[in-house]
Amino acid sequence: ACMVSTSKKYDYGNKFNRDAMNKTKIQLPIKNDKIDFEFLESFIADLETERIKKLEDYLMVNGYNNYILTDKEKEVLEAFRNSENSRGGVVDNQLVTKLQWKRFNLEKLYGKATRGKRLKSDDRISGDLPFVTAGETDEGVSAFIGNNVTIFSENTTTIDMFGSAKYRNYKYGGDDHIAVVHTQNLPKLASIFVTTAIHKTTYNGKFNYGRNFYAKDADSLDILLPSKNNQPNYELMETLISAIQKLVIKDVVLYVNNKKNG
Repeated sequence: ACMVSTSKKYDYGNKFNRDAMNKTKIQLPIKNDKIDFEFLESFIADLETERIKKLEDYLMVNGYNNYILTDKEKEVLEAFRNSENSRGGVVDNQLVTKLQWKRFNLEKLYGKATRGKRLKSDDRISGDLPFVTAGETDEGVSAFIGNNVTIFSENTTTIDMFGSAKYRNYKYGGDDHIAVVHTQNLPKLASIFVTTAIHKTTYNGKFNYGRNFYAKDADSLDILLPSKNNQPNYELMETLISAIQKLVIKDVVLYVNNKKNG
């Protein structure tokens, strides 16, 4: 960590090499004119304990501490992994029967998409509201503002000018380079699935600086979703996303538990 703090003075014109490394000086705590490694170990251990506690609390509050798959989640994962299902086929098992896919129009499902409004950087007032623009850095959040702008609901999906779709679990504002798909009435996990289906359809290189993605493009967009009785099977989507979350978070939960008991 101390060495990282010295790296800021190096760039393409002044590269770090072995000679520079040998001349680099760093500051470390000492005791009796020697590096105090005991203090360093204790300090890092205290930091680790503090961070593990915060991580444990986060997992608990958000319900991520349980990583054991239910029988239904196992069945749904198996169904989606089946090669026939990836082509829109049908699989039969005890809990997931006739897994089918159907194309749905976004506007018919969630109403017309909303386009954000331009707000120049110089006009932005510092505040607490995330302001979403196009781009991947920080999930497209370019600033936190206090301006009087349209506030979009949490549990919605944004699609930026390049066709990149992102799920938003918080209230936010947005500029004219994003379109908002109003999925707020869906269950959270189903909304996440829908966002993924949108992203798979729109983030394909078709949209760029010369050809932007607009709200009207969202209104005409058809996406592929699991269906039941010719309607989106949101229950199935929820189950799949729940299973994926558990698979992703499992190693984190085990790491926290090992650190606590270690």
